[in-house]
Amino acid sequence: MEITLTHNNFLGILQLASPALPVGAYGYSEGLEMLVENGTITNADNLKDWLKSELIYGSIRLDAGVIVRAVHAVKTDDIEALKRWNLWLSAARDTEELRAANWQMGRSLIQLLSKLESGILPLVHAVGYPCNYAIAFAIACVHWDINIQACLLAYLHSWANNLITAGIKLIPLGQTAGQELLLGLQPLLTTTVEEILLMEDDDLGCCNWGLSLASMQHEIQYTRLFRS
Repeated sequence: MEITLTHNNFLGILQLASPALPVGAYGYSEGLEMLVENGTITNADNLKDWLKSELIYGSIRLDAGVIVRAVHAVKTDDIEALKRWNLWLSAARDTEELRAANWQMGRSLIQLLSKLESGILPLVHAVGYPCNYAIAFAIACVHWDINIQACLLAYLHSWANNLITAGIKLIPLGQTAGQELLLGLQPLLTTTVEEILLMEDDDLGCCNWGLSLASMQHEIQYTRLFRS
């Protein structure tokens, strides 16, 4: 997969994928906290297997697939399609925690973009609230003219990095182990992007029961560091 980026494109995607992006991603573990609590994930190998399973079968693929469609909708000025995919993604969330997390991160990114790029406001108002994080991410990528492959890779890499960081705190793992894990996921991240770009609308599905159960149990977990 060949990706061509200008300096501005490259800097834009680095900013969007940065852990310093003020959208609150650090506050979410996507059920990982519960999985550590109940002993399902106890080491780096367990965490790697979980992340690989999510990339192959999980809802993160839905996010990425919707990003592709949202990017197309923005580029073709199809606001109705953009709204429809935003609603579709909200309906696809399995639990209240996961839905709230995506809405909160989407709102935070939209607010940030509105302050950084005033020209984006009409599109933001057209989509309305709640806006899923994947939709806001797609809007930003189009506005900054970022290649769709780079957009998807950055989104998935940011997702993996956030969960690995959560795993480092929860299991716990060392920083080096976390970086080894992230590096080891690179081939799968690339393959996942290639697969997502070939997906038809009818292919948008996932096998997400493990995450759903972990998320539902996390809602009533007694001691929590994370919001999901």
